[in-house]
Amino acid sequence: MPDMYATQALTDLVPLAEEFDKNKVTPGVLGFIVFAALAVGVWLLMKSMNRHMGKVDFEEAPDPDAEAVDATAGAGSAKRK
Repeated sequence: MPDMYATQALTDLVPLAEEFDKNKVTPGVLGFIVFAALAVGVWLLMKSMNRHMGKVDFEEAPDPDAEAVDATAGAGSAKRK
């Protein structure tokens, strides 16, 4: 019995599909609403990410090779005096 209802629903929708021009397909209002919702969601995610990245406190550890070079350069200039 439920199969009969599905068949009847499909036959009722077939005349609606025949009204459209088969050579012209547009997304319509529903496509715009979906696209706009995705755009707003991406914008909110980017705004949230920017806020969270602003909270990050990152201090880079000093480079041990640079300290060694500074120490040898400082010792060399002290010997020249």
